Amino acid sequence: MEPKRFMTLQRHILEGERQHPEATGELSALLSELALAAKVISLEVNKAGLIDILGFTGDTNVQGEAVKKLDIYAHNTIVSAMDHGGHLCLMASEEEEDIIHIPKHHKLGKYVMMFDPLDGSSNIDANVSIGTIFSILKRKSPEGTPGTLEDALQPGVEQVAAGYIVYGSSTIFVYTAGHGVHAFTLDPAVGEFLLSHENIHTPEDARIYSTNEGNYKYWHKGLKNYIKYIQDADDRGATPYSARYIGSMVADIHRNLLYGGIFIYPADKRHPNGKLRLLYECNPMAFLYEQAGGRAIDGKQRILEIQPHKLHQRVPIYIGSKNAVDMVEKFLREAEEEGED
Repeated sequence: MEPKRFMTLQRHILEGERQHPEATGELSALLSELALAAKVISLEVNKAGLIDILGFTGDTNVQGEAVKKLDIYAHNTIVSAMDHGGHLCLMASEEEEDIIHIPKHHKLGKYVMMFDPLDGSSNIDANVSIGTIFSILKRKSPEGTPGTLEDALQPGVEQVAAGYIVYGSSTIFVYTAGHGVHAFTLDPAVGEFLLSHENIHTPEDARIYSTNEGNYKYWHKGLKNYIKYIQDADDRGATPYSARYIGSMVADIHRNLLYGGIFIYPADKRHPNGKLRLLYECNPMAFLYEQAGGRAIDGKQRILEIQPHKLHQRVPIYIGSKNAVDMVEKFLREAEEEGED
C-alpha cells in the first residue's frame, strides 16, 4: 500500500514544519482548525439540495430553527472555528465590511487570516463545484495587542500560506506554505483529508482558457486580440485552446492548475478595476499558482506586488500557466503601446 495513503493533511503540515527549526507549530494548528471548518461546511454543502426537497422554507426549517444562506453559514463556521485557537490576531472576510476582531477573552496570536467563505455560491442550486479561499499572513503590529487594519492590508508577497477547498464530487483541500503545492482529498469513511496530489506543477503551456466571453464587447483591444490569437491557433499549425468557464473561481482554477490553463477576469469598460477582490481571491490564488510554476498578473504587474489600500479592493486578474500569461501580457502591452483601448 502506498505510504501516502496514510499522509493526512495535519501530518503533512507538521512534517513540513519540522524541516524549519524556527517553526513553532502554530501554523500547522491554524490550518488544522481550518480543515475542521472545511469538513463542517462540506457536510452542509452536500445536503444543500435536500433542504428544499424536505420542505425547508428558506427562513426557518420545520422545527422552527433559522436557516441561513449557505455562504453566511460558511462564514460563521470559519469564524467560530478560528477565533478561539490563539493563533490569529484578526480575520477579514468577503462577507464582512470591516475586519473581524478576535474576542477579548481569547488569546491573540501572530497570524492574520483573510478568506472568501464560499466562492461561487450562486452556483449551489445547479450542483456546481464551489469553494473556500484563504490567505494567511504574519501580523505587523506588536504581538499581544488587537490586530489592526494595517495587518490586513499587506501585499501578497507577505503571505505565509494560502489555498482553497473545493466542494464538489469530492472535497479537496489545496494549500501552499511556500514550499510547493499539495492537495488532500477528504475520505468520508475516516473523516480525514488524505494526500492525493503531491507537489503539483501546473503545465507551462495552457490547453484551456476560462473567461466570461459574454463581456467581450466591453474588453480592451489587447485582450480581444489575445482571445482571437488562441482561437485561431490551427491557422498556425497549433491546437486551439478549449473554452471552459464554470463561473466559480475555485472550480476553474483547480481544473486549470491540474491540466494547464489560463483564468481571466479582466478590467473592462464597465469595471475599470476588475471585479475580483485582491485580498480574498486574487492574492491567495496568485501565491499558490506561483508555487506551482505559474504566473498571476493584473495586466501590468505581478498580483503579489500590489499594495492594498482597502479591504475589499478589486483588481483584474490573468492567472495560469506561465507561457499563457506571458502571451496575454504581450498582447495587452502591445495594444497599450499602440494606444488601443
